[in-house]
Amino acid sequence: MKVIVSSASRSPLLKNFPLTLDLAPSATVADVKAAIAAKAPKLSASRQKISVVGDKKPLADDSPISVTGTELAVKDLGPQVSWKTVFLVEYAGPLIIHPLVFHLPRLFYGNDVKHSNLQIFVYAFVVLHFLKRELETLFVHRFSHATMPLGNIFKNSAHYHLFSGLALAYDVYRPKYGANSPYVHGTVRDSPEFLWVGAAVWLFAELSNLHTHLTLRNLRAPGSRERKIPRGYGFTWVSVPNYFFETIAWLVICFMTNSIAAWVFTVIAVGQMGLWAVKKHQAYRKEFGTSYPRGRKAMIPFVF
Repeated sequence: MKVIVSSASRSPLLKNFPLTLDLAPSATVADVKAAIAAKAPKLSASRQKISVVGDKKPLADDSPISVTGTELAVKDLGPQVSWKTVFLVEYAGPLIIHPLVFHLPRLFYGNDVKHSNLQIFVYAFVVLHFLKRELETLFVHRFSHATMPLGNIFKNSAHYHLFSGLALAYDVYRPKYGANSPYVHGTVRDSPEFLWVGAAVWLFAELSNLHTHLTLRNLRAPGSRERKIPRGYGFTWVSVPNYFFETIAWLVICFMTNSIAAWVFTVIAVGQMGLWAVKKHQAYRKEFGTSYPRGRKAMIPFVF
């Protein structure tokens, strides 16, 4: 079967296009990508977006060419980086920044800070949260796409490094929240009961978030592309309970400190998670149709 592949972007790697590929009748889009990479080694399969000529919608790797047609276009997506690498870099930022600000206050504030129990609790919450994320990236998450454009690592990392990293750390470890500050000393923020109740709610949210990730991982066997409806704890109410539980965890920090940096980060994060949740919810309903539970909301139980 002859397949003609033309260029859909201005890239020096596509200067010899169009190409004519000789493929088996059972060939898929993945076979097209492999054949292109064989002829243009620098254009790896992960850099390629294959579509039908005149249609920008990308074709899935398992789409058979006998159905998609033999006139295709390839777009160079540019240098790629693995999703796992992106996640590891994103979460490493706060894990480096928070200890620096917490343990070296003179470097950031010009004087030492006697840390309050509130600051110690928040420090533990943040470090454990991002350490959990790093471990989930290494041992729990399976990524439906192997790579993303290299430039995205800078955009994605900025959100975590600047907002949940530098801004949050600088705000909550400053003298205002210190042990001798009237904002904390002698107030509810200095109460062990208040701190431990906050810690209990935070731990519930983090463990529930982890449980959700493990449920999603167990939906598919390694190497399988079969998709199933997620069910069980959390999924009774919403399509993406991991976002719901993460929201609770960050709200605990917001209410315990009333830090403007914590609120700004949480509002931005929840807004973005809400967009992703709606998209995922709609995708589930489209894919599974009437089989998908009708009573589920996208992210917040009984709300949306």
